[in-house]
Amino acid sequence: MVRVGLTPERLTRAGAELADEVGFDQVTVSALARRFDVKVASLYSHLKSSQDLKTRIALFALEELADRVAAALAGRAGKDALAAFADAYRDYAREHPGRYAAARLRLDPETAAASAGVRHAQMTRAILRGYDLTEPDQTHAVRMLGSVFHGYVSLELAGGFEHSAPDAQESWVWIVDSLDALLRNIPRGPSRVTPPPDATPWQPPQS
Repeated sequence: MVRVGLTPERLTRAGAELADEVGFDQVTVSALARRFDVKVASLYSHLKSSQDLKTRIALFALEELADRVAAALAGRAGKDALAAFADAYRDYAREHPGRYAAARLRLDPETAAASAGVRHAQMTRAILRGYDLTEPDQTHAVRMLGSVFHGYVSLELAGGFEHSAPDAQESWVWIVDSLDALLRNIPRGPSRVTPPPDATPWQPPQS
């Protein structure tokens, strides 16, 4: 019998909340059933497996983060856009560590192509076009930004900067300023033909 009020959408949101509380790796259908005080079998009317649940949470997190980034970028360009993008990414990770981890879940190509990862790719490319980068420099820059932001956020979430000076926020500002300076001063070479830049959906780098 289907539990009244339970839907895939409600279960996904509850799973995302659970991920923030206990860690994305600990999210299972069994854990979610305990949260709703129902039998595990009752959730299989809505979810195929724990992996299905995790994929749904990943897609939810990518969409939520894309909405936040889009709002932060509205009306901004150049360094302001870069800083807004970086701050939205970092703030989301600090507020929702479990969802941030979910957004890094490796998706199969078909699922990834239909996900909000495409929006992330488009927004990242839009920021970099403001620096007048051609290919392959633009792709190099996408990878650089993802690596720097993910690396810093991961260390920060692990408490790596808690007992050292200067404080983490000062270093973050310094890093964003340095990235802006680097992007403005990359030597400009001849444009090279590459596949369409938004063809591959963006996801935060895998650890």
